Amino acid sequence: MVDRVSALAGHYNVGHHGAPASDNTGVTLQDMTGLVLHQIAAWPDTIGEVGNMAATAAGTDAAPGPRASATGSNGTLLRIEPLKWWLFGTEALEVDPEKGNTLDVSHSRTHIRVAGPDAANFLNRHFPIDFREDSFPVGSVTSSVTHHVACAIWRSDNGYEVFLPRGFALTLWEGFVESAEQFGLEII
Repeated sequence: MVDRVSALAGHYNVGHHGAPASDNTGVTLQDMTGLVLHQIAAWPDTIGEVGNMAATAAGTDAAPGPRASATGSNGTLLRIEPLKWWLFGTEALEVDPEKGNTLDVSHSRTHIRVAGPDAANFLNRHFPIDFREDSFPVGSVTSSVTHHVACAIWRSDNGYEVFLPRGFALTLWEGFVESAEQFGLEII
């Protein structure tokens, strides 16, 4: 397998940025390399069957419903669209073309983790979504846009997992870094 070079390579400056280091860090950003991500799509009349296949591949009891995720023993399923899931962290399953299809999208996305006490406030400056705990709890998934660029966001146990199109990742990253500095930014 070919090792991918991050879209952020050469522009990823680890350390504290913005507010003085003595201040609290409100936002952490991390480039999560080694992404394994497959899109699984079903046809309207096969969504239940393909959902069950996807759940088995992830090692979960059932496929998640809209705006939700399900983490199993093999990976995580993210419901990103009405007829589509992303299978995160494990290899794809084979789907009969009469029932749906799979597509490896690992190379097309850059995965950034946003965490810290001010992560929701930071993300609200970029996405028109209410990221507060009551509205977007752990396990939530959404598709949204920032600067006319479509992105997917999943709230995991570790923070907000943001999936950016690789071709726009560097531009968005630069904007994220600049705007996160006001909170005290740590790039890890």
